[in-house]
Amino acid sequence: MTPHARQSPAFDRKLFLEATRDSFLKLAPRNQLRNPVMFAVYLGSLLTTWLWIRSLTTPTGEPSGFILGVGAWLWFTVLFANFAEAIAEGNGKAQAASLRRSRTEVVARRLVDRRARTTEDVPAPDLKVDDLVMVHAGEIIPADGEVVEGVASVDESAITGESAPVVRESGGDRSAVTGGTRVISDWLLIRVSTLPGESFLDRMIAMVEGAKRQKTPNEIALAILLAALTLVFLLVVATLLPFSRYSVEASGQGRPITLTVLTALFVCLAPTTIGALLSAIGIAGMNRLSRANVIAMSGRAVEAAGDVDVLLLDKTGTITLGDRQATRFHPAEGVSERDLAEAAQVASIADETPEGRSIAVLAKTRFGLRGHDLQGREHEFVPFTANTRMSGVDLEGRVIRKGAADAVDRHIRDQGGTTPASLQEEVRRISRSGGTPLVVSRDAQALGVIELKDVVKGGIKERFSELRRMGIKTVMITGDNPLTAAAIAAEAGVDDFLAEATPEAKLALIREYQKGGRLVAMTGDGTNDAPALAQADVAVAMNTGTQAAKEAGNMVDLDSNPTKLIEVVNIGKQLLMTRGALTTFSIANDVAKYFAILPAAFAATFPVLKSLDVMRLSSPASAVLSAVIFNALIIIALVPLALKGVRYRPVGAAQILRDNLLVYGLGGLIVPFVGIKAIDTLLWAIGIA
Repeated sequence: MTPHARQSPAFDRKLFLEATRDSFLKLAPRNQLRNPVMFAVYLGSLLTTWLWIRSLTTPTGEPSGFILGVGAWLWFTVLFANFAEAIAEGNGKAQAASLRRSRTEVVARRLVDRRARTTEDVPAPDLKVDDLVMVHAGEIIPADGEVVEGVASVDESAITGESAPVVRESGGDRSAVTGGTRVISDWLLIRVSTLPGESFLDRMIAMVEGAKRQKTPNEIALAILLAALTLVFLLVVATLLPFSRYSVEASGQGRPITLTVLTALFVCLAPTTIGALLSAIGIAGMNRLSRANVIAMSGRAVEAAGDVDVLLLDKTGTITLGDRQATRFHPAEGVSERDLAEAAQVASIADETPEGRSIAVLAKTRFGLRGHDLQGREHEFVPFTANTRMSGVDLEGRVIRKGAADAVDRHIRDQGGTTPASLQEEVRRISRSGGTPLVVSRDAQALGVIELKDVVKGGIKERFSELRRMGIKTVMITGDNPLTAAAIAAEAGVDDFLAEATPEAKLALIREYQKGGRLVAMTGDGTNDAPALAQADVAVAMNTGTQAAKEAGNMVDLDSNPTKLIEVVNIGKQLLMTRGALTTFSIANDVAKYFAILPAAFAATFPVLKSLDVMRLSSPASAVLSAVIFNALIIIALVPLALKGVRYRPVGAAQILRDNLLVYGLGGLIVPFVGIKAIDTLLWAIGIA
């Protein structure tokens, strides 16, 4: 994992000091206007400050110290809200700074004449799209691009943090290269695909900066709701002043409520807790994703991940290990297993694929057979081609082949032989069981079948069970035939599968789910995945994939781990749960403030309201000040939870709601009573109120 992704503690000293400084800088009115709830508190702070200054020269009927105390804690409320946002942004900026340090000034060798291989040195920022650049071992790749010639090992640790190099070559799904990475062997000819300043690394830096995060639709909707509630409370509180004055005049007892107390009442009743933490929750969600080495193009993508109910997963490399391994030899009638193993091993001498090497390993394990030395013997290797779908060797007049069952059957018939019916049935049985059969022949005789199996990853079935409990449907995408796909799907425990998948089939499947109101997530790395990635609601492109795939996705996994999609969904759900939990807590903790401030404000005029003082607070002034202090302190107390997120468990929605109401709803009711009473006791003990 990347150093910048993992080493970003929430409260290191430097980050704390920078967040504290930014808390004061964010007091600028333009910044406060972005959050209507906290802007109302900001105005209340200005009002109480003015009232305090006025009380120093003009008697107001309230002690100046009381007004100063209320005003100071209202300013603390605003500052603590700013601090929550600043500390969340600071984590993102720390990651961005780490990425910037990985970027160095690079001189590119731009190709002038491709045939003559002549180049000119130019600064990397001067490169243009479609320029060709030559990069040799030890040199930095100057810009994002596609490999057009060459094969080389590339160190991508500046991006992914992984020390193991990756192979980049022209064609296929591993042709994309990222500016800032280093070629460590051989050479590459690269066609530049992005303008200076728009490279993948530049976009990553911009995306991990919390300050640049755009609000998501759900977050905007919640902000509008909070603003509406704030406006309602403002209107209610505003009507209390004339009502209070009228009541005093009519009854001839008590005194009217003051502007200071009204302001405190408004701030305590408005949804200030969630209003203060809302932005920090969203920024922290993106930061958690980036710490998992996934870069989201927008907050909308992170939020959508929390609502996903269908996951499309590639079979190879995601559900299975990806490399088919030879697991067993099945000889034909009249052929010994050792004879089949020897022929299979000879046919695999020139086969450097994982399948070919696994055949040699199986032959050695089963019978102690070692590699044949063909030096001095008449031989000619026959490479695998998409047309013949076979490979093998012509050895001293013997024709030895291995390959797909139908291709070898056709070859045997061309040689004048036939494939035994029992062997054909064995081929079908292996296919039904999820394996891949390779038939081995010598001249016109079918010797038997090699069974290859793509091994399902350990623990993947349990992960799918978790997803099922979360209400998420899993669909395996594979190019295998339906029989093989069905067997792998059953072994892995997925809910459904799409066999013989084409780009058109993937796209059609996603659209079908979306028409039914489902939100779909998928992973991909190839150009052929780009249409489906563009259609999916959450599309995680692999960093090792093509530029087209990365452009089509709304997230990029720097580790290129297809199973990361499951972690992305967990982070998205954790974001939604955190927001919901703190909203529940914020609304519930207002109840205690009614019992603190209303008796303090009106008990002198309406003695019956004294019965609401269930906490038996020391004095009206202490009650108001205790509620205001608690209202400020609870924000700072909840900052770690907003940054870390509520712990997510893969259970049903009904249980999540029940637990949320029990913990954060009931907790939001109880904690303020305890906190306000404790603060009141402390104020009384030190003689402040």
